Amino acid sequence: MFDIALIGSFGAADAADHYLFHIAGIGVSPYITSMWIVMAFLILISFLATRNLQWRPTGLQNVVEMAFEALLDFLGGIMGKKAARKYFPFLATIFIFILFMNYSSVLPGSGTLPWLTTPTTTWSVTLALALCVFFSIHYYGIKEKGLGYFKHFIEPYPFFLPLNLLEEITKPLSLSLRLFGNMFGEKMVGMTLFGLVPLLLPLPAYFLGLLFGSIQAFVFTLLAAVYISTATSGGH
Repeated sequence: MFDIALIGSFGAADAADHYLFHIAGIGVSPYITSMWIVMAFLILISFLATRNLQWRPTGLQNVVEMAFEALLDFLGGIMGKKAARKYFPFLATIFIFILFMNYSSVLPGSGTLPWLTTPTTTWSVTLALALCVFFSIHYYGIKEKGLGYFKHFIEPYPFFLPLNLLEEITKPLSLSLRLFGNMFGEKMVGMTLFGLVPLLLPLPAYFLGLLFGSIQAFVFTLLAAVYISTATSGGH
């Protein structure tokens, strides 16, 4: 249930650091194969939910639409309804992808099967996600305001430029380290407790992992929404 392959923070003994195979000379680690599994699952769910769209949704289509409406309402409370609808495709993709990567930690065999682990417990994955948000912030800002977007780097005074640049640089670092640190910490705590109480812990720890994974996905998406809203609304 828990990723027992994680036996150290960055140690060489971490089984998830080893490549399973190579494609064109590029190593493919268990983190990559786990993300492929998550993507395949999401593609399958999307296909099943949309293959027979109905005006009055039922079954899986109804569940997916309810989840999307709840997420849209959540983002609307942060960005406003208009902005939430505009940036919903990107933010929803980020949220759903992180959520299911986090949930992979509670899959049977996670950490014991060589190709299945929790992608968000490695900084390379969380940093890549944070960089996607980082470049999206500036892309949407420039798209909304043109070259005038860069004026906020010298506001309220030009000598604030170094501090404003430093603030921008720290955004992907804080986003990535927060997600990585929380997920890795949760994993290590779960492993420790599972080792101490292997018979009584699994079920409560399973639900705790689901709750914690959803919270971290919400926090990451909330911060991304705040950053995008600030860049596009002029509220720097």
